[in-house]
Order: sequence, then C-alpha cells, then structure tokens
Amino acid sequence: MLDTRFTRFPGEIGNAATWAVPLQFKIVRGATPARVIEDQGRGLLDPFVDAAQELIDMGVRGITTSCGFLALFQQELSARLSVPVATSALLQVPTVQRMLPAGKRVGILTINQAALTGAHLAAVGVDVTTPMVGMPEESLFRRVFTDRALPEEADFSVLELEMVVAAQSLVAQYPDVGAIVFECTNMPPFAAAVRRATGLPVFDVVGMLRWFIDAIRLQSA
Repeated sequence: MLDTRFTRFPGEIGNAATWAVPLQFKIVRGATPARVIEDQGRGLLDPFVDAAQELIDMGVRGITTSCGFLALFQQELSARLSVPVATSALLQVPTVQRMLPAGKRVGILTINQAALTGAHLAAVGVDVTTPMVGMPEESLFRRVFTDRALPEEADFSVLELEMVVAAQSLVAQYPDVGAIVFECTNMPPFAAAVRRATGLPVFDVVGMLRWFIDAIRLQSA
C-alpha cells in the first residue's frame, strides 16, 4: 500500500470491510502518491519487492497494490516474486477490449491523465491509443486521493458527482467507448453511479481482485 492519510471508503481496495476474505496490508513507507504517480515510482521498486516478500513470508498467496500507476512495476514484480502479482486494474483493459462489440473501445478513467504514460500502458499490454480522461487537477477527488486535502474534506457526494462528470466527459469525447476501466483504486465506491449515468459496463480493481482471489483460493484447496 502507498503511504497515505486519506479516507478509504467501504468498497475501496484499502478498506478491510470491502473484502470477504482475510487480507494482509503492508504500507511501503515513503511511497507517497506524488512519488508513485508524478515521479513514476523512482527508487521504489526495491521497497515494494521487500514489502511483498515480507507478506509472502507470512503466508500470503498473491500480491496486489493500492495504486493503478504501479502497473509500471508489473513485469519486475512478477519476475522477482514467487506468487501471482496483480498491480493494477489496467491489466483488465486488453480482456475487456476483446469482449466489446465491433467498433467499440475501452475508455480509461484515471486520477491523473498527464502522468499516465505510454510506458505505464505498455507494461500491462494496453494499447497506447486507448481513450482516457483524468480527474481535473483541482477537483476534490484528485486533491483528496493525492493527500492534498484534509481527510475530513472527503465529501462522498461531491466525489461521486465528480466521477460521474468525468465519465460523461469521457463518453462525450469518445462516443465509441463501450466500457470503462477505472485506473484508480480509490474509484470503485463510485462505480454504481458511473454505470447509472453512462449505461456502460464499469471495470475496477475490486472486481478484478475478487476474480484473482477466487483463483488463488482454488489453487490452495
């Protein structure tokens, strides 16, 4: 997990109430949102490997992360760890694309469009021409979930409205979008509102990890 102070709502990856199975959480100290998102995680690969290895030594059977931008480390973490690794909801994009009707594309909603580079997308097999929209820099969503706002400023109704507006902007800019993938691990609590507003399927990290966890549990049965 990133080193953060913001509110984690039920339904979000970092809230234990989201999960029906035991999870172990390990904070990587110094892995702030700014370092991971804006500085592309420079100098943090080894600390994430070390944190993951601590979890594996405790008996953990699979590793995920609490930031979609860690897609950049997917290949390195998979190569250096002994259990399955799912760094980012973006891993779903190629699969979702193959499920869509002809003429439809996946669209990505991200916390920071400028910071989500072709290198991040390529690391998890995503076409770099995939449409995307980011949350505005001064939106409450972006300020809260990059720790630029106080935790008590996290007004769920405002955050939900901002997510809906961003999703509507994505669909307006790219009318051929047939499904939405949330890059950000803080977005899943707002997925239902986005589905209602757009009428589109929405894929996020929590849905991906439920599938991931089921597969690991089957392997250990």
